[in-house]
Amino acid sequence: MKSKVTLTIDKELIPIAKYYARSHGRSLSQLIETSLREMSAADEKPFSGRWKGKFKKSGKTELRYAILAKRYF
Repeated sequence: MKSKVTLTIDKELIPIAKYYARSHGRSLSQLIETSLREMSAADEKPFSGRWKGKFKKSGKTELRYAILAKRYF
């Protein structure tokens, strides 16, 4: 569901932003919405970042474990 939002933008920037949006085949609203979605997605930690430090070392000495432990612990 879409909702209307009021934004305050410099007067000189509005025609530039509209031209940019039009030149990329989008409305200004679509441009702003897409930008906000991309910014919020960029803030999410990757899978490895969410799990880093959550597991305890098992004491195994095989090479594969050593490489993974170095990377994620």
